[in-house]
Amino acid sequence: MWQQSRHWVFDMDGTLTVAVHDFEAIKRALDIPLSDDILHHLAALPSAEAAAKHVWLLSHELELAEAAQAAPGAVELVHELQARGYQLGILTRNAHSLALVTLQAIGLADCFASHDVVGRDEAPPKPDPGGLLHLAQQWQVAPQALVMVGDYRFDLECARAVGAQALLVNLPENPWPELSDGYARDCAELLRQLR
Repeated sequence: MWQQSRHWVFDMDGTLTVAVHDFEAIKRALDIPLSDDILHHLAALPSAEAAAKHVWLLSHELELAEAAQAAPGAVELVHELQARGYQLGILTRNAHSLALVTLQAIGLADCFASHDVVGRDEAPPKPDPGGLLHLAQQWQVAPQALVMVGDYRFDLECARAVGAQALLVNLPENPWPELSDGYARDCAELLRQLR
């Protein structure tokens, strides 16, 4: 049961922060079909074109990271887990450097060691479970000992792929009950469930 786990991994954007990414606008700016995943699309481009689009994407994401706001209850939840001595990590489809900027902006920079923040350059983007496997190995625990907290099906699918517990937060209802082991409308409610 997830309440007993001492190893927690969080998605970043939309989970610990208020969701602000306008993915359709990003796709239009980068000339990516609306039906395509941004990171997979960029990975399939010729290297020069991909590099130029990555520069634009990083610049845009930096602006969002610097202005990030904590999601309701996120700071309190993370501080509670930290006070309990739990292992805490981040698994994000964002860049590692931007995740660190975001954590600073929302007041959680001191809760996550830099090497426990895994971004798109350190592991394949979710739903690929490589980032979770990386953290499990680094922490010397079985992947099944992890709890993955996120706001989208990619987070849940990533957890499912390695047998980790999958918690969905920050949605008005749970559209993926078959993929989740727990659900809370926000991190404050998740903290109440934890207690």
